Amino acid sequence: MLLLLTEYLTPYYSGFNVFQYLTLRAILGVLTALAISLLVGPMMIRRLSRYRIGQTVRSDGPQAHCVKAGTPTMGGALILVAIAAGTLLWSELDNRYVWVVLMVTLLFGAVGWVDDYRKLVRKDCRGLPARYKYFWQSVIALACVLFLFTTAQVPAEQELIVPVVKDVAIELGWLFIPFAYFVIVGSSNAVNLTDGLDGLAIMPTVMVAGALGIFAYVTGNIKFASYLGFPYIGGVGELVVFCGAIVGAGLGFLWFNTYPAQVFMGDVGALALGAALGLLAVLVRQELVLFVMGGVFVIETVSVVLQVASFKLTGKRIFRMAPLHHHFELKGWPEPRVIVRFWVITVVLVLIGLATLKIR
Repeated sequence: MLLLLTEYLTPYYSGFNVFQYLTLRAILGVLTALAISLLVGPMMIRRLSRYRIGQTVRSDGPQAHCVKAGTPTMGGALILVAIAAGTLLWSELDNRYVWVVLMVTLLFGAVGWVDDYRKLVRKDCRGLPARYKYFWQSVIALACVLFLFTTAQVPAEQELIVPVVKDVAIELGWLFIPFAYFVIVGSSNAVNLTDGLDGLAIMPTVMVAGALGIFAYVTGNIKFASYLGFPYIGGVGELVVFCGAIVGAGLGFLWFNTYPAQVFMGDVGALALGAALGLLAVLVRQELVLFVMGGVFVIETVSVVLQVASFKLTGKRIFRMAPLHHHFELKGWPEPRVIVRFWVITVVLVLIGLATLKIR
């Protein structure tokens, strides 16, 4: 919206041309989302506290979590508002990729909001039943993937790019549909499973989103794409602004979510952010790199799968508790130690993912 205003004012003062630079608009997206989060955050926390929309704690979980009971939840709505504002203010609004990723993020957030509302407001401990949650996640993801499949303009939009190996791209054809679907839904649920400690999920999300923004910039720039051996996809570079908005909104939320947390994001934030990361990876054709950079999310998810499978098959548990971060807590690690060490692992994995830009 502000971009349209600067375009209108450019004939009167050429200095407004600076807002046409994508890098500047990405920075403004970060700062706008960050400012909104910091300004609106205290008011939202007070409102959530007033209506007693607070966290419930598992009775079988670490005893240190008992003090978290009643902490305001559904703070993910703050993240979504900040992301939407930062994106709409500084993006080119005629770009289809911007609208696809923004709508999918908000719709996944709506599914999470219903789940949180049922658990926290209506006091239904089940929340939104898993089958209904998965159904609506599937409907949204499939609708998105079918749209991308039918509107693809270049073959690269449906190819699987193999990192490190130069000039290797696998034509997926119709297999693009189930593949992209599982990336989006899987990423959404993986971030949701990771969101169990103060700041544990949001900081890796910020780092991965920032890295995907770099991939979007390269993929959407014909010169950089050619130089680095990436397929060029016109228009995808505009997603840098959306990635910047995630970074700004995430850092603003972390201001209140850092240990000891004043607010939790809830499913409304976790499901939406996970879907956003998955869809971004699909749009910039870096699904395999997302698997590496989001390694913490992957490990957390695998730990749950292994725990459930082991218990059903043998009656024994592999970990003291799943997801994995609770296992380390029960081993005696203080919560801040678990969080920071998972952050450090994410830094390393993101750097490895970014290295694939050049190592080809």
